[in-house]
Amino acid sequence: MDTIANFFSFITTPVSWVIVQFHKLYGAIFGPDTGWAWGLSIVSLVVLIRICLIPLFVKQIKSTRNMQALQPKMKAIQERYKSDKQRQSEEMMKLYKETGTNPLSSCLPILAQSPFFFALYSVLSHIAEGKTIGVINQSLLDSARQAHIFGAPLAAKFTDSAEKVEALGASIADVRIVTAVMIVLMSASQFFTQRQLMMKNVDLSVKTPYMQQQKMLMYIFPVIFAVMGINFPVGVLVYWLTTNVWTMGQQMYVINQNPTPGSKAQDAYLQRLLKSVSHHGEVRGRRRKNIVKAIVAKGSDRNDNERRFFAGLAKAGFAAQVDGTVLKSDTTVAEAEGGAATRRQQPKRQTKAQRQSGGGHQSQAKDADTADEPQDAVPGDTTPSLEKKPQAPAEGTKAGSAGDQATGDKPARPSRANSGGSRQGQGKSGQRKGQQRPKHPSSKK
Repeated sequence: MDTIANFFSFITTPVSWVIVQFHKLYGAIFGPDTGWAWGLSIVSLVVLIRICLIPLFVKQIKSTRNMQALQPKMKAIQERYKSDKQRQSEEMMKLYKETGTNPLSSCLPILAQSPFFFALYSVLSHIAEGKTIGVINQSLLDSARQAHIFGAPLAAKFTDSAEKVEALGASIADVRIVTAVMIVLMSASQFFTQRQLMMKNVDLSVKTPYMQQQKMLMYIFPVIFAVMGINFPVGVLVYWLTTNVWTMGQQMYVINQNPTPGSKAQDAYLQRLLKSVSHHGEVRGRRRKNIVKAIVAKGSDRNDNERRFFAGLAKAGFAAQVDGTVLKSDTTVAEAEGGAATRRQQPKRQTKAQRQSGGGHQSQAKDADTADEPQDAVPGDTTPSLEKKPQAPAEGTKAGSAGDQATGDKPARPSRANSGGSRQGQGKSGQRKGQQRPKHPSSKK
């Protein structure tokens, strides 16, 4: 650790100067030799560094958004080369290069503040050893060695011996209790920050190497901080705990106000936005209008959260416009209610057995209705018949039937008689439907 701190020694002078300037401010309030004056100086150093790193944090957010926009393409690559992991990795790297996306951009804030971290570590190590460094002269060195935070010296470590701790005017028990509590808080804040990013602000419907990387970091970083924390001075632990708390608050703000598309945080945000629009009748705020405008521009590429949001707007009687505003529309309410009524009126889909059973019942009911209808009865016929009774023949036909009975021939069935009569009629008129049969040579013309 000392070797790394010496590597960043070029920045120790600016860091020590910033600490001294803040110490002058807080020393006038709490006293120059108090732990509050030196501790708040370190906290103010963290705040100043993180404010300077806001542009990098914005770049990190944009890179994360680009990663989310590439999720469908990444999923397609996974499906296409799921049996060839090497080719899958090559295609992923090619996609990153073409779109200018860096999957390691989430580490940029940590990498950027690492020089300040090691410079502060070097300053506190020199204070513990009683050596001046940067702009910290001997009087400031003596004041810093007397400063205690909850009974632990600013430059003491968890691994320091009892003699070294006593030389700083404290007990080994106080130092180890304070450092242990700060290490636990530092690791817990790091884990919670990464966990809320994974559980709330990531589209979990698509599994990508980026997702696996973030999930791995969620468990690795807290372990690294816990192992390395026992070698950090109390002042460095204050610095790193403040950094984690700042990161956690910053992450919560981003998740609440600018969530990742397709995540649980986006669903919660759109539901809040829907309630606001329903209550006020408009989209309030330029940032909210930009979000609605971006969702409208997606068209059919909207995710499930965005579709639910538009359905809620239509049900409330609003229609989203391309500029991010909403208009009151009664048509959307009617369409939403009409669509719901249509969906309710649709019958349930029946199984094959149900359809067959229902068809049999329908045919039986149809036959029963036909049987109930009155049929024309033939005089003198008292025998029941399954065939349909023909209608009463014409007068010419009755005479022909009587003649047949007188000669002893069997009477022809009415259907055939009617058919014959119709054929004769057709012969007289010279018209016959359908293809004509060739006449047998022996038949009479």
